[in-house]
Amino acid sequence: MHTDTDMHADADTETRPDARTTGEAPAAPRTSTRTRSRARDADAMAVTAFVLGLAGLLVMNLILGPTAVVLGSLALWRNTARPGRARLGIALGVADLVILACLVTADGTWSWSLS
Repeated sequence: MHTDTDMHADADTETRPDARTTGEAPAAPRTSTRTRSRARDADAMAVTAFVLGLAGLLVMNLILGPTAVVLGSLALWRNTARPGRARLGIALGVADLVILACLVTADGTWSWSLS
């Protein structure tokens, strides 16, 4: 015969199934998810730095160049799986600023002029 405490214990186990009874895989520790997310963020930063540095060669050197340098540096600091792309982003960002300096020196203006 069941006592009140036995019935209470049975009710608790029935309402809260764990991973062993449901057949689901146990949840991964939060640290591995954060690490995976950080690595993914660092990879995205490396690619973004490269794309912004490349685009900055043509337009908006003043904004895209420093942004590419910062994002590439952050990606390297966070140990990206794409260090070459991060370094290219940094190099292209610096090239953006060099081109901007050359244009300012030649024209005396902060904007492109085709004529």
